[in-house]
Amino acid sequence: MSVHRVTALVLPGQSTFELASAAEVFGLRRPGLPHGYEFTVCTEHPGAVPTLAGYDMLVGADLTALDAADTVLVPGWHDRTQSAPPAVIDALQRAHGRGARVVAICSATFLLAQAGLLSHRRAHWRLAGELAARFPDVEVEPDTLYIDLGDVATSAGTAAGIDLCLHLARTDHGAAYAAHIARHMVMPPHREGGQLQYSTGAFADRQTESLAPLLDWATERLHQPLTLDALAAQARTSPRTLARRFADQLGVSPGRWLLQQRVAAARALLEETDLSVEAVAQRVGLSSATNLRRRFHALVHTTPAAYRRSFGHREQDTGSHIRISRTSPRGTTP
Repeated sequence: MSVHRVTALVLPGQSTFELASAAEVFGLRRPGLPHGYEFTVCTEHPGAVPTLAGYDMLVGADLTALDAADTVLVPGWHDRTQSAPPAVIDALQRAHGRGARVVAICSATFLLAQAGLLSHRRAHWRLAGELAARFPDVEVEPDTLYIDLGDVATSAGTAAGIDLCLHLARTDHGAAYAAHIARHMVMPPHREGGQLQYSTGAFADRQTESLAPLLDWATERLHQPLTLDALAAQARTSPRTLARRFADQLGVSPGRWLLQQRVAAARALLEETDLSVEAVAQRVGLSSATNLRRRFHALVHTTPAAYRRSFGHREQDTGSHIRISRTSPRGTTP
């Protein structure tokens, strides 16, 4: 099993939640799951690092720890209006230059922009206007959860940072691996980076009923021909109202959400079974191998066969064994 090294760079005024979110995904050993990551923390000046929560954290590693990282993760940056320390900028540029993936959670996007890692590239943060005003050469995209460019990734805010970390785990080690972590964290179903950052109507209509029961019902019936009318009938509402609720609560249409779940289910079957592509397509409601290949490539940017070669496992006599593959190529995104 190839272990992926993730090093978090913390800075004075560190947000504890952003760091803890990354540690939950990359730093904890989960029962029944091979350890796919080695997680470390470093800072410019080792010792006590002040946090926004009113206490100091003790960090022993300095910036040279970034030289061995496969992924450098910056969990927020409190002083985004200030110039970053030259040594920090140099360390980030050096890590990126040798091929490390550099990830920013929430306001750390400003640090990556200062380091020149986002020039003429897509990025996002929750206050998109401020980011665009300060860094006009960055292609700021509002209302998305996260953006993964392969070598650089940014998230819209704190909660979206968890979505991004799970997305990266899915990219590195497969859908089943990431789903296992999400279940332990009691996280909601996988959210694509292109979904809306937040619900547009959540505060305007507090009486809106949660879609969770319908989503659970549909997820258990992916093999069936689920139409918008069928979903609306189950939810006891009109198709138009249901479509509006999906847009408000999930930021996607019912059809798009359903396709995402079917492709996610196909990924898990490709990882965990030896079913043919045709059989997988039937199991997840995509009707044929041809349709599955087309839909799969559109969302995962690879073929089902190539995905299985990267993330598949084999059953052994001693029980189920998950084989974690090497980190996928930089350009591959779920």
